[in-house]
Amino acid sequence: EAELELCPVRHQPEALEQLLARTKFSKQELQALYRGFKNECPSGLVDEDTFKLIYSQFFPQGDASTYASFVFDAFDADGNGALCFQDFAVGLSVLLRGTVQQKLKWAFDLYDINKDGCITKEEMLEMMKSIYNLMGRCTHPPLRDSAPAEHVDLFFQKMDRNGDGVVTFEEFLETCQK
Repeated sequence: EAELELCPVRHQPEALEQLLARTKFSKQELQALYRGFKNECPSGLVDEDTFKLIYSQFFPQGDASTYASFVFDAFDADGNGALCFQDFAVGLSVLLRGTVQQKLKWAFDLYDINKDGCITKEEMLEMMKSIYNLMGRCTHPPLRDSAPAEHVDLFFQKMDRNGDGVVTFEEFLETCQK
């Protein structure tokens, strides 16, 4: 029993043909992505803490943990708390090669923190604070503490087309496409 607990669990990716059908990557691109993914994550799964650690390396001057958590949730399509290669490849395919509508849907889902189909001011404020925290306190000129809330107000002025206090995907899509 003790030996079983010490053996790392290996996650096997779905068949290459299935990923080719689900993404807009070539066979060679998927193979290269997989090699890189496995190099960084030999078990084949990335948990949220590991994702945050990797993400923080890109933003050493700030605190990336909250924003990285939101991005992790956006990539974790099945909501199981771990990113497998399929989650990574499918999400990356949308971001890099998806249609404008697919990319906007991904962004909307990122901002819709509780996944109820609309973005509230509270959700947007959480997101804006996390983005401002990414930059850290060393920006020039220095950011005012009120900057995230001001950003949210501007967002809602543009996006909340019917003035009901929430932004639906339809409002988000329509405004972004204009």
